[in-house]
Amino acid sequence: MTARRAASAAAIGAFEGVVGRSHVLTSPRSTAPYTKGSRFGGGAVLAVLRPGSLVEMWRVLRICVAHDLIVIPQAANTGLTGGSGPGDEEYDRDVVIISTLRIDGIHLLHGAREAVCLAGATLYGLEEVLAPHGREPHSVIGSSAIGASVVGGIANNSGGSQVRKGPAYTEQALFARVDDAGELTLVNHLGIRLPEDPEEMLERVERGEWDAVDVTPAPPDASQTGYADHVRQIVPTPARFNADPTFLHEASGSAGKLMIFAVRTRTFPRETQTTTFYIGTDSARELEDLRRAVLRSIDPLPISGEYLGRSAFDLAARYGKDTFVALKYAGSKVLVRMFALKSWANGVFAKIPFLGPTFADSISQALFALFPQQIPARLLRYRDAFAHHLILVTGAAESPAVETLLTDFFAESARSGSYFRCSPSEAISAMLLRFGAASAMTRYANLHRNDVSGLLSFDVALRRDDEDWLEVLPDDISAQLVVSSYYGHFFCHVMHQDHIVAKGVDSAALKKRMVSLLEERGAALPAEHNYGRIYAVPAALEAHYRQLDPGNVFNAGVGGTSPRKHWR
Repeated sequence: MTARRAASAAAIGAFEGVVGRSHVLTSPRSTAPYTKGSRFGGGAVLAVLRPGSLVEMWRVLRICVAHDLIVIPQAANTGLTGGSGPGDEEYDRDVVIISTLRIDGIHLLHGAREAVCLAGATLYGLEEVLAPHGREPHSVIGSSAIGASVVGGIANNSGGSQVRKGPAYTEQALFARVDDAGELTLVNHLGIRLPEDPEEMLERVERGEWDAVDVTPAPPDASQTGYADHVRQIVPTPARFNADPTFLHEASGSAGKLMIFAVRTRTFPRETQTTTFYIGTDSARELEDLRRAVLRSIDPLPISGEYLGRSAFDLAARYGKDTFVALKYAGSKVLVRMFALKSWANGVFAKIPFLGPTFADSISQALFALFPQQIPARLLRYRDAFAHHLILVTGAAESPAVETLLTDFFAESARSGSYFRCSPSEAISAMLLRFGAASAMTRYANLHRNDVSGLLSFDVALRRDDEDWLEVLPDDISAQLVVSSYYGHFFCHVMHQDHIVAKGVDSAALKKRMVSLLEERGAALPAEHNYGRIYAVPAALEAHYRQLDPGNVFNAGVGGTSPRKHWR
C-alpha cells in the first residue's frame, strides 16, 4: 500500500470516529449527488463528509488538513458552473467534500433586522424564519426555491432578481483558513464577542448563546442598499459581476477558498402589497428605452424586472413544467426533494442498459406533460403577440407611478408594445415561468443528449449603457446552435444566455469564440454564478484566492487555477 493510500485510509477511519460511518460516503453511487454539478463538473473524491454540528465540521476539517487533503466546502450544490464539486483537474492530493446541509440553524438579531446563518442554512429556511417578523432575506425567488444556501450565495457573489439589493454580501463571518505555515485557524469576524477556544466558540454560535452587549449594532434599516443608486447610472461598465473588487471580502466572493461556519447578514422589510405588470414588445430597443425611463424616474426602484424571450418562454412552458407545477402547488421543500430523488434515480438508471443517466428526466417530462395547461390565457396571448417579455414587480409606494409611466410610454405613437396588470394568479405564474427557464434548458439538453453536443451557458453582465443589449450572433455561429434561450435581470443588465450546440460541433472552441464576442462589447463574465469549472479567473481574482488560501487547500482548481499544493 502506498503512503498516500495508507494516509487516506487512516483519514476515513478518523472521519468515521467523528461523524459516524453513515455520514462518511465513499461509494460512487452515494457520492454522485455531491460530486456532479447541476450542469457542469464532476470528478472522483475520497469521501463526502456530512457533519451534524459546527464542532464536528471543525474536527473533520482538522483531520483533512492533518492528512494533506483537498477540501471542497459544499452546501446545496445548486450552482450552475460546477464550482462546489470536483472537476477533472490533475489533483496532487485526494479530494474530500464537506457537506454542510445538516447544519442549518438560524439565529435572529436586533428584532430580526439581522440573522446569523449557520453553514448549511437555506434561503427558503431563512425566508420562513423571517416571515412572521415581516422581513425577508436578500434573495426570495429563483435559487431560494431549489434549496440554495445563504452561505453559498455570499461565497459565490449571487446577485438575485431584486434590483434594489445588489449582490449578496457581508463582512461579518466566522470561517477557517489555512495560513502560509499550513496552520488551520478559526477567524471570528461575526461582530459577536465569543470564547477564544474554537470548539467552545462553535458550540456557542450553534446554540445562539451570547449576550446582547456582546453584539455590534445593526446597520440602518432600509428596503434597498447603495446598489440602487449604482444601477441607475447609465455608464459603460457592468453594474455587477463576479470579479468586482467592491464585493470581495473574506467570505464574500470566496468561491470555496475558505471554510465558512456562519455568516451574519442583514434582512429587509417585506413588501406585502406588490403589483406585477406584464409587458410585451417586439422591439428590444423599446424595452431598453423603458428600462432607462424607469431607472431615471421611479423612486424607490421596482422590486424586480425579469426579462424573458419568446424562446425561453416556450422552453420553460414545455421543459420546465414539473418545476412550475411543483412550486405552484407543493412549494419549495417538495421541489428540493423532487430534485434529490431525480438525481438519485438517474444514478441508479445509469447502471441499467438501455436506460441511461437521464432516464428519470424522461419519466418526469412524460408524467408532467399529462397535466393540463398551467399558463394563464393572457400570458399565452402575449407570447403569441410579442417576442420580448418583461415581468415588472413593484411595491405599494411606486406602483401608481410605474403604472402611469407604462401608460404614457406605450401611448407614444412610435411604440409597438403593451402591458397589463396581473391578477395574483397571473403574477405567480409569470414568475414561475421565468424561474423555470434555467431548468428547462438543462432538461432539454438531458433529453436530447444523444443528438446534440451539449449545453453552453453564459452568465453575462452587460454594460449599463449598452443599447443593443440583446445578442445577435453571426450566422456562422447561429448555424452551430440548435436552440437558444435568453432571460435575465433586466434592470441590472445581467443576462443568462443558454445555447444547445449541434451534434459534431466543438463546444469548447465555440464557447471561446462566443465569450470573446461578449468581452469585445465590454461585458463581464460571469455575472453572478461564480467561475466554477467553466470560466478562467482573471489575474486579480486569482490573487484574491491566493491571499485567502495560500496553500491551495480549499476548492483547488476552481476557475481554471492550479489544482496543486501551494499553487504549483
